[in-house]
Amino acid sequence: MEGQTMFLVCPAYLDTDGARRCGLPAEVEVRYTMRSTDGPLESAKIRCPRGHGFNGPIEFLTIQEQPTAAAASVTRGAPRAVSRLRPAPGP
Repeated sequence: MEGQTMFLVCPAYLDTDGARRCGLPAEVEVRYTMRSTDGPLESAKIRCPRGHGFNGPIEFLTIQEQPTAAAASVTRGAPRAVSRLRPAPGP
């Protein structure tokens, strides 16, 4: 899949309370692997249209979904990643 644009959901906070997130699609500008003592980490440099930019392991760039009360009883509160690297829609 070389040459395809990839996106993540922008994880930037828009308020001081940490309740509102940007949520715009953030383009993956560069993907790379970082070395760590626990093994290689898939990492990326991302930027959203508002200008928020992040650089680091993908697991730290994805927003964790906060389950609703109904979903929490079904999933027992296990967080799920909202976004994964995915190709942009075709032309």
